[in-house]
Amino acid sequence: MKERKILAQKIRDFEVQEFISRELTTTGYTRTEIQRTPLGDKVIVYTSRPGLVVGRKGANIKKLTDILKRKFNMDNPQIEIGEVTNPLFDAQLVAERIAFTLERYGAMRFKSVGYKILQQIIDADALGAEITISGRGLPSSRAKSWKFMDGYLKKSGDISQNQVSKGLTTVNLRSGTIGIKVVIMTPDIILPDKMYIREAADAQNAENKSEAARIEAAKEKEEKKKPQRKKSEKKHTQKPHEIKPEVKVEEKPAETTEEVKE
Repeated sequence: MKERKILAQKIRDFEVQEFISRELTTTGYTRTEIQRTPLGDKVIVYTSRPGLVVGRKGANIKKLTDILKRKFNMDNPQIEIGEVTNPLFDAQLVAERIAFTLERYGAMRFKSVGYKILQQIIDADALGAEITISGRGLPSSRAKSWKFMDGYLKKSGDISQNQVSKGLTTVNLRSGTIGIKVVIMTPDIILPDKMYIREAADAQNAENKSEAARIEAAKEKEEKKKPQRKKSEKKHTQKPHEIKPEVKVEEKPAETTEEVKE
């Protein structure tokens, strides 16, 4: 019973994601996340153009909320907008961009489009990227596949499954359907097999220590060059309440002793 409930919930989440992606195709939409909260379902829509998603005075958000309540029976859905800071590191957004370019200019320029966008991704300091364009819509007698790749890219393991950004989309042209797949390895991924040379770190630490010692020696040298005050100068610098008044003692004349003649 629990398995059926979980499966039905997952199917509903997938249908919600597909519906939102169809509704927001021209707004820089990338992906949707659905979170369960005590107050209801929280729907986070990631896009590079949040103004188009929100609409004038939040009209698009209100419309989406009403549809999610009626069509998908979501309990108190709360829609939030997540902005994509760097569109070139979002694989789904890059795939949608390629699809829009091919739909607008045709499939004859697919090579120049693939190489141009790949170079832009690498210039944005990505570790590696791969763009695959395939289908019967490409200019050829039969279906074929082209790959554009550059940099370092993980193909297996945990990093490839969970940390590498992946995007997939299709575009329908007169010549046929073209599938676009984009895989990007962003620069914030920490590779477990990355090696660091300790000698360079030790040399840097030694250089920092020598620099600190040199600064300390220069400070000591400057302090020694400062003129030292004499004792007489210190007396004049005493505060008025510290100077004790001098007391003059009058000397009495010595008493003369007269010899007594017997």
